[in-house]
Amino acid sequence: MAAPLIAVTGPRRGAFGPRLLVSLALRLYGARPLQLRPGQEAALPQFDGVVVTGGHDVDPVLYAAEPEVEPRHDPARDAFESAVIDRALDTGVPLLGICRGAQLLNVRRGGTLFQELASRRSKTSNRWTVLPLKTLHIEPDTRLQRLLGPGPRQVNSLHNQAIDRLGAGLRVSGRDLDGIVQAVEDPTQAFLLGVQWHPEFLLYLGAQRSLFRALVTAAGAHRAARGPRC
Repeated sequence: MAAPLIAVTGPRRGAFGPRLLVSLALRLYGARPLQLRPGQEAALPQFDGVVVTGGHDVDPVLYAAEPEVEPRHDPARDAFESAVIDRALDTGVPLLGICRGAQLLNVRRGGTLFQELASRRSKTSNRWTVLPLKTLHIEPDTRLQRLLGPGPRQVNSLHNQAIDRLGAGLRVSGRDLDGIVQAVEDPTQAFLLGVQWHPEFLLYLGAQRSLFRALVTAAGAHRAARGPRC
């Protein structure tokens, strides 16, 4: 059977490093990464899995809120990745959302976001770092616990927004020391997981690589269940 085809989304320009690392992780476990960018939503190819990567803040208009901070939005990317996520949700395609990807997944399920986090922190730093310096507490009996172990784990932090009200069907599977949501999942789906940190920068840790391995496995099963393409 051919290797599963996994879409990797991102902005029209830039973000070369994170997208390269995600692709390397997917190839490591036998998948074929497919880079997708804004402008392709009208004719999306058929894919077996998707990674929605990090980047600009999600426009609050998508969850019917007024801007609370100076905007750093990418409307073209919002529209494109919304279409990709909706396709995955409609067809059961396995999906891993990273940082912004987790936030947009939550919004597409009807949830909302905190637009700034500095005022909500007392036990954790608001400093961005690719190093695993933030403590992740993992909820029991979740997919995340099965993948990473019971924890706690150390993760990195490159975000200034986070999930507020949960979207339909999602459950929290991880929080930081301030109680801010760090991971969500849908236990009814074969693989639907969003993480607030950037596992692609932590590929030297086996537990973090397990997220990509599990996605590839689920994408392979989805491809097999769908049968041969015409």
